[in-house]
Amino acid sequence: MRWTSTVSEEPVIEPAVRAAATALRAQLADVRPDLLIVFASAHHAEAFDRIPSLIAAAFGSAPILGCSAGGVIGGGHEVEQRPGVSLTAAVLPGVDVVPFHIEQGAPHPHLPQQSHFVLLADPFTFDAEAFLRGLDRTHPSSRKIGGLASGGQQPGTNALFLGRDVHRAGLVGVALDGDIEMDTIVAQGCRPIGQPMFITKCHDNVLWELDGVSAATVLQDLYEQLDPADQELARHSLFLGIVMSENQQAYRQGDFLIRNIIGMDATRGVLGVGAVLRENSVVQFHLRDAKTSAEDLEQLLARYEHGAMQPRGALLFSCLGRGVHLYGQPDHDTDAFRRHLGDVPLGGFFCNGEIGPVHGTTFLHGYTSSFGIFRRRSD
Repeated sequence: MRWTSTVSEEPVIEPAVRAAATALRAQLADVRPDLLIVFASAHHAEAFDRIPSLIAAAFGSAPILGCSAGGVIGGGHEVEQRPGVSLTAAVLPGVDVVPFHIEQGAPHPHLPQQSHFVLLADPFTFDAEAFLRGLDRTHPSSRKIGGLASGGQQPGTNALFLGRDVHRAGLVGVALDGDIEMDTIVAQGCRPIGQPMFITKCHDNVLWELDGVSAATVLQDLYEQLDPADQELARHSLFLGIVMSENQQAYRQGDFLIRNIIGMDATRGVLGVGAVLRENSVVQFHLRDAKTSAEDLEQLLARYEHGAMQPRGALLFSCLGRGVHLYGQPDHDTDAFRRHLGDVPLGGFFCNGEIGPVHGTTFLHGYTSSFGIFRRRSD
């Protein structure tokens, strides 16, 4: 197995693809790739329909997967707020690559049972969360990674690339079946505050009580105990973490599924949360800022580093709200990845939502960096 990745910042699509393809062919030494993954920034929107044929002209009939992007990641670098084309190639001996496209409401395609998935969906025309729930049911042992296409501002303005086709709706993906493993890291970038508590009353996504006390009262008491810096964060970067594995005595970062707090009704003492809640679940409030996000990613990468088995390549699906916007510097997450895993080829893009598992269940996230790290199953 062999992966390689590059990025071109040429402002015109033909020389951009040509430069990226030339760099990849040199790195592959003319070995034919079994999968090509392309992400193109919205600066190239007028040329989206030409991208698959340009790549096919350079590489022949290798399967192509990709989408439009608010920013691209290639060759271990992040290109934001300027033209960019990311191209990643994988040579996958012993692996069947099964491409598929599905529209909203269509039946799920029949896909190999033991495969892993890379998934790209249009946020305006496809219910990715419902699809992921179904895919987890039919393929519980498979890992799923990916993101929502970005760059477009309304239905029909994003592009999904699959083979030589360009789709403007639905979901595209590949199932990877055979001698391949995909490890995942989902960095949600939050730290807990206060203490874990039980939900004692809720309905759908409305949180009424925690440990028998109204949710708004619990939050107000917690706010008053925070230092001024955290109080300021709580005004705009407060989240609820839901424990995903409750059969444990203590919880740490990474044990929680982070979800938005979408509103508070002080008169009723309730909070609205961006998730369907269950009574007796354990939850804890969380905060997010650049420092916390950086520390969370470092911890998760370091934890993976000790158990990893010869990673050959990786894909990164990062939120549009991360990158320079969050950290004030380019290449933050890709540099962290390189520090821990070395020169593993890394491609990807900045998403409208990131797909990745938390404790074995696949979710659509926001504000995360979701990595898929590939190695041979036979290693």
